[in-house]
Amino acid sequence: MKKMGKLIIFSAPSGAGKTTLVRALFERVDGLDFSVSATTRKPRNGEVHGREYFFLDEEVFKAHIQNGDFVEYEEVYPGTFYGTLKREVESRLSIGRHLVFDIDVMGGLKVKDFFGEQALSMFIMPPNLDTLRERLQGRGTETDASLQKRVDKARWEMSYAERFDTIVINDHLETAIMEVCSKVKEFLSK
Repeated sequence: MKKMGKLIIFSAPSGAGKTTLVRALFERVDGLDFSVSATTRKPRNGEVHGREYFFLDEEVFKAHIQNGDFVEYEEVYPGTFYGTLKREVESRLSIGRHLVFDIDVMGGLKVKDFFGEQALSMFIMPPNLDTLRERLQGRGTETDASLQKRVDKARWEMSYAERFDTIVINDHLETAIMEVCSKVKEFLSK
């Protein structure tokens, strides 16, 4: 009988470096699949339906909610939903694949609650809010108002860090990558 896969959940405030760490993990650890979430937001340049996200209109997304098709879902910003479809997760786990989630904080906690010990939840913490603000400003995508909104949300999200299995402070990138890879390998070896 094939061994069931496991889940590795990454959550963090925007700008903490979560996506960079997830990419590095995929480069250094074999046997991982990326969990593709569903969203109602529009695709960005180069994004492909089914690869980065399942892009759904709001009506279809809400029908999935009514049908109980999500492990978790959130209205992250007004009118913008994200969620994890049960069928996508279960189909990968059933064939022994390990799934990596790059997911918002509330969603990460819900996935962990749903899968329990089958999941490792990791909170990626910025060294401090000033560094986070600098990283977000460096992207060049934020207005003053949207930047403040993201920093305020980050402060709130960081209050949930202790509910995750482990916290990785992303101060020095290479150190954070080594810590993430070590923790994931240890979890998968159990």
